[in-house]
Amino acid sequence: MANSLIDQLKKTGLVDKKKAHKAKHDQYKNNKQKSKKGSAVQLDDAKLLAKKAQAEKVERDRQINQQRKEEAERKAIAAQIIQLIETNRVENRDGKIVYNFTDANVVKRLFVSELIHKHLMTGQLVIVKSGKAYELVPKPVAEKIKQRDTDCIINTDHEVELEQDDEDPYADYKIPDDLIW
Repeated sequence: MANSLIDQLKKTGLVDKKKAHKAKHDQYKNNKQKSKKGSAVQLDDAKLLAKKAQAEKVERDRQINQQRKEEAERKAIAAQIIQLIETNRVENRDGKIVYNFTDANVVKRLFVSELIHKHLMTGQLVIVKSGKAYELVPKPVAEKIKQRDTDCIINTDHEVELEQDDEDPYADYKIPDDLIW
């Protein structure tokens, strides 16, 4: 009873030796292909993990490149602002008149001449922050700087608009722009 099915079929005469050998060989091939298919699934899993790792690496590299690009753009904008300030700043601004302005809720002061004080009050000159120093630049240059970085511009809001009302009874009396006590 320990005989296999093929041996039993041989004894009954239903299968000859050649057919039995061929059946055994086919069974061996099938088992071998099944084991290959199992390893193929493992290889597919490994390939999927490798593809996933590669995709994550590509995404990380893309983010790092994007950060580097943004940093380079910030540096380029900062260099443009410094160049605009250096080439267009007002020289010989020192004087005896104190001009007060606020920067980040801190009152700062500049000593300027009378002409520069007048230009500051009318809005022809604007104060810009260059590092820790403050510079005076013409309004068109300040607009260019403001397009690049709004934090560099110090808002003075002292632009005097010379609107005259024809029926104003106090039109003959000039109101000072800045009172000095």
